[in-house]
Amino acid sequence: MKGIISYGAYIPYNRLQRKKIGEFFNKPVFGGEKAIAGYDEDSVSMGVESAIDCLAEMEATNIDRIYYTTTSAPYKEKGSVSTITAALNLTANIHAIEAASSLRSGTSAIMAANESEKTLVITADCRIGAPTGQNEQWFGDGAASFLIGSGEDVIAEIVDSGTVQGEIITAWRSQGDSFTQDWEERLGTTVFLDQVKSNVQPFLEKNNLTADALTKVIISGPGTRAHTAAARSLGLQTHQIQDPLFDKVGRTGNAHAPMMMVSALESAQPNDQLLIINFAEGLDMILLKVTEAITQLTQRKGVKGYLERKSDKVTYSDYLKWRNLIETEPPRRPDTDRPSAPALYRGYRQNLSFTGSKCKSCGTPQFPKQRVCVQCQAKDEMEDYRFVGQSAKVTTFTLDHLAASPAPPMIVAVIDFEKGGRIICEVTDCNPKEIKIGMNVEMTFRRLSEAGGISNYFWKARPIRQKESS
Repeated sequence: MKGIISYGAYIPYNRLQRKKIGEFFNKPVFGGEKAIAGYDEDSVSMGVESAIDCLAEMEATNIDRIYYTTTSAPYKEKGSVSTITAALNLTANIHAIEAASSLRSGTSAIMAANESEKTLVITADCRIGAPTGQNEQWFGDGAASFLIGSGEDVIAEIVDSGTVQGEIITAWRSQGDSFTQDWEERLGTTVFLDQVKSNVQPFLEKNNLTADALTKVIISGPGTRAHTAAARSLGLQTHQIQDPLFDKVGRTGNAHAPMMMVSALESAQPNDQLLIINFAEGLDMILLKVTEAITQLTQRKGVKGYLERKSDKVTYSDYLKWRNLIETEPPRRPDTDRPSAPALYRGYRQNLSFTGSKCKSCGTPQFPKQRVCVQCQAKDEMEDYRFVGQSAKVTTFTLDHLAASPAPPMIVAVIDFEKGGRIICEVTDCNPKEIKIGMNVEMTFRRLSEAGGISNYFWKARPIRQKESS
């Protein structure tokens, strides 16, 4: 029985209220807000975070394959799946595939997962809409991950799946385009509805189902009108239509349908039947049946948890700066040097997976890796020790108003881990007025800098809010 074993999601902490866009341009806008990646986030870092959520309390070494899908990779030529693999501390010989360009790549990867192997599917997107356009309002940032496999721990069986290829130009971004372009909305809506009417009903009949037997239907189409029209054409009742998250997160590219899947699974009950419909140059359809095993899955942060964890104080000008959409005066500091490729290569396994060493003699964890223990001075008595997932506290901190940061002041703190070990690192997703000694924090994977076209990743601390720790 092939199906979903676990799920996870990630939604950035910062939310941009759409009315702030309207106030800036003095024009009417849609309501609600959209999730925006921070200046230190991209599709890679968000994908890692969703995968960490998915793999909570699971043994990552048992994963056989990893599929990473995005339309907004940090590089046009250079893969990112090896970075993700190292950050998650997966085995180096894992079979890895990276898929790009298509907004159906996420659901296609889920269908392509092998039943006999455990496959981690990571979907993430961080697309940019041109200022004043509808895409700027609708595009949101986020990620979702699934562990696909077989066995008694499958929480949702993949009963059937189908796909239809249908070339159409509705949304595109060429090699030279900075922003996604769109053709007239009516064309995409018309073609989408034609494909839904022609293919979904036969797909249901093949599985001896009618629309009223479906608990939830996840629809990811070319827009809000298309979403409503597709639901109406299938004869769905309001309670059957999964919230598309337009007003709370936005359309998250190839991660949109997967994030809606996570949201549906968070409230699903055994024997619920879920239908996923994902459109982009064709149609992907997946039929899921929830099993009893879902009652045994430990709670994830998921879509629900990250929706509650947010700040809507970000300004539109902040968003423009973080996306490099406006040119600002550079910091009066030397330019950031491009990371050294040999140095990154030598330390990538240690730094990306945040793996230090632990003294076998006295048990003291330390980072970076040491030959001589800082506590008992034992030499060459170390074993690998990973700090990710451990609770920690702020011991002391400073607010640096002079640092060259896109969001000053930079918060730098001394972090003590509950099981031992101390590091100095940046604190992110935190208001300067919020930081305090003794604050509970956790580590999060972030992009430290980008220079010379090279992205440098490491880990930062972020606050654990009361709702998260309760």
